Amino acid sequence: MHEPDGYRDANDVILADASRWEGRLVPFCRLDPNLGAVEEGIRCIELGARGIKLHPRSDDFLMGSPEAREIFALANEHRLTVLIHAGRGIPALGRHTLEYSDEFPDTRIILAHAAVSDLSWIWRHLPGHPNVFIDTSWWVPDDLVFLFCQVPPGQILFASDVPYGAPALNAILTLRCGLEAGLTPDQLTGVCGAQLERLLAGEEPMDLGPAPGARDTVRDPILERVYLYAMVALGRMIVGADASEVIGLAELAASVEDDAPQAAACRTMTELIGLQMESLAEVAAKDLATPSTQRLALLTPLLLAAVLAATPAVPAPEGANAGRT
Repeated sequence: MHEPDGYRDANDVILADASRWEGRLVPFCRLDPNLGAVEEGIRCIELGARGIKLHPRSDDFLMGSPEAREIFALANEHRLTVLIHAGRGIPALGRHTLEYSDEFPDTRIILAHAAVSDLSWIWRHLPGHPNVFIDTSWWVPDDLVFLFCQVPPGQILFASDVPYGAPALNAILTLRCGLEAGLTPDQLTGVCGAQLERLLAGEEPMDLGPAPGARDTVRDPILERVYLYAMVALGRMIVGADASEVIGLAELAASVEDDAPQAAACRTMTELIGLQMESLAEVAAKDLATPSTQRLALLTPLLLAAVLAATPAVPAPEGANAGRT
């Protein structure tokens, strides 16, 4: 997390924890270009760090600064992976990423959170930048389906984002959206760990083939209505606003007759929406505005309903037990 006074102590905690697990945990160090980053990076690398985390927004630096460039030069020297927070509010992140990719070809750069800050255009350039990767620590199903359709699967890495998303929840989102886009089991195996293991070992990444491209399908209007209301409700809850009426609209949108083609998926979504209503019955809206494991658990049913609506080509489990699991 953000440490205004620097990351030395936090890095030491991570390095010590990882050392006790005989290689099962791979430590990264977090660096702030404003606070002696190269010296701290060298220290952490000597103690076993195999990657670097950067957060331009919370640490208030520009990716194009001389200090940031020094970090990429250090990573390139040691063939390290650099993980970058890639949410909104970071000027020219994508452009600087591509420039560093060319200048430092032995650095593996991961843009976190589905690279939502630049995803709308950067996907077109990624085949020519094989050392740039995008991770799936994001919660909007349509963004993830777009990512899997347009980015080569060898450049996509599974990730979670506690407290915004637990590993199991992000695994469901990643796998369903990857399958919806048409990825094969071998490609998903690469996404879900095999490729990252190669990067952390300093090996050349696997080529898992080209991006499948946009699917030539028409969105189901019934499922599209459920998805729309579910995502609007999630957006309201995340900022602490009341969403009960919008959740009710999502439930109504999923209320189809038993012989409808969407009936099986709608039954599962209806049960998930019901679980969402139960979970919110005794919680004040303002309590959902702060990231926490409680918020994650409370919002999970509706997010699962949304991902089911966004991935109609992937079979959905039926029944309340599936929803509660």
